[in-house]
Order: sequence, then structure tokens, then C-alpha cells
Amino acid sequence: MLRAAGDVLAEEGFAHLDLADVARRAEVGKTTVYRRWGSVTGLVADLLGDMAEQSSPRTETGSVRGDLRANAALVRRTLADPRQGALFRAVIAAATCDVRTAEALRRFYDVRVSEWVPCVEEGVARGELPAGTDAAMVVRAVSAPLYYSLLTVGVVPDEGAAERAAEGAFAAAVAGVYVVGE
Repeated sequence: MLRAAGDVLAEEGFAHLDLADVARRAEVGKTTVYRRWGSVTGLVADLLGDMAEQSSPRTETGSVRGDLRANAALVRRTLADPRQGALFRAVIAAATCDVRTAEALRRFYDVRVSEWVPCVEEGVARGELPAGTDAAMVVRAVSAPLYYSLLTVGVVPDEGAAERAAEGAFAAAVAGVYVVGE
């Protein structure tokens, strides 16, 4: 059922997500869908939770710069994927006007960011980044320009954009931009 919901979101957007349509696509009774989720936002929340669990695991390259580049490449591949990119655009758009969807999206990104935080923390421990670096801020700084490009001008990030995003976040982190608590 979550696959069917993702398909509808990717194809038609949040405004056209209908529980009866999801049930039809998933070949289950619509009462099953209504009983399980009760609302479109409940379904989207579970879809985002499932997506967080199914996401590719983080890559460890042995250097914070390499890890950030791997993170940027993963985000780029996700956003460049026709289904995934469309799905994220739909969910992010819905989150701007639906509190429950916004909360689910925040939880999704909390999971994804926390998975990559150890890469930055290990970089701090190895002396690659200054002590006090906020690892979550660094991880978010990698993906932010990639999402911004997709959402504001409709440009799917290419490999060069991913490299620039990772290098920019790394350079800022090395310079101490993300050091907090001093």
C-alpha cells in the first residue's frame, strides 16, 4: 500500500492523493486503507517512515571529505530519480501547508541526518574538523543546495552540483563555520 501511495504522490502530487485510489492500486479494500490510516496525512507519515528505513545506508570512506561527497552523491541520485524526485517534491510541497505532513517530513530528515552524523563526528575525532563542530549542521549543509535547486528552479542536481555542495560544506566546516557553543 505504501508503494501505491508513493506512486500516486510521484505521478499526481499530494493534492490528488486519495485513499480510495491507493486502495485500488494496491488491490486491497478501501476500508482496509481507511481503517489503517484514516487520512492522507497519516498515510504520508507512514510512507516517509518507511522511506527513511529503506534508504541506502551511509558510506564510510575514511575521511570526512569523502563521506560528505558520498552523502551528496546519494542525495543527488535520490533527487535525480524520476520517481523519488517527484515524490520528494510532492511531499515537501504538502509539508508547507499540512502540519502532520511537515512533522513526518521532519522525522524523516532527522533519521537521515542522524545516520550521517557519525561521519562528521569521526572527522572531528580524527582532527579533520575543529572541535565543537555541529555534525548535523554540516550534514544538512551538504544536501541543502541540492534540494534548493530542485525546489526553487526545478533543476535536478548533477554530479558537479553534488561535488560543489560537499566541497562547500567541507570547506565551511574546516573554517569553523559550524562550531557551536563557544
